[in-house]
Amino acid sequence: MRQPLPHWAPLRVVGVALIAVGGAVLVHAFVRFVVEGVGTPAPVAPTERLVVGGLYRHVRNPMYLAVVATIVGQALALGQPALHERFGADYDAYRRAVAAWWPRLRPWRR
Repeated sequence: MRQPLPHWAPLRVVGVALIAVGGAVLVHAFVRFVVEGVGTPAPVAPTERLVVGGLYRHVRNPMYLAVVATIVGQALALGQPALHERFGADYDAYRRAVAAWWPRLRPWRR
């Protein structure tokens, strides 16, 4: 297994913090739905009342923001995908050809 680069250490700390904050926000939002809304975030058991307290006083979608923060946090905390270890040169070639976040207009072929 490759060792992470030294500059990843601060990013990993940020990642762990994002995971912790994202998790706390999710729990808070779920509790608000149960206590204030008398229901759940699940469509099969929706709230009876509009939830506008807690973090919902600041943003309408704290759960979405929490999920995004958690995903970004995981990416930073883990730092190195296992795909290189598993697939080696094939993954490296794919990685050079296909951007992580911007879609290609034409599909990549080996």
